[in-house]
Amino acid sequence: MAWLFILFGGVLEIGFTTCLRYTDGFRNIPWTVAFLICISGSMYFLQLGTRVVPLGTAYAVWTGIGALGTVLIGMLWYNEPATLVRGLLICLLVGSIAGLKLTSGH
Repeated sequence: MAWLFILFGGVLEIGFTTCLRYTDGFRNIPWTVAFLICISGSMYFLQLGTRVVPLGTAYAVWTGIGALGTVLIGMLWYNEPATLVRGLLICLLVGSIAGLKLTSGH
């Protein structure tokens, strides 16, 4: 169950980074509220996951999920570069996340 909390927290991290793009210095109230909900939920689920999963592993996986998702959102929706090098680095990130999970002992 702890890994599901970390996964959900990582998805909410993608949500808060995406919302951050639209907050306009926190003057756009609906996007700011969405940002605050996502960041609060993300942190909440991360702390639930760290009750079982070692802190360093949980944080690295949570951050990796958020980074991976944010990069993919940027490439798919915001026309950020989708180069071969970026693709290889994304694969390395996914492999690192999987490796951390597999070696955590949980």
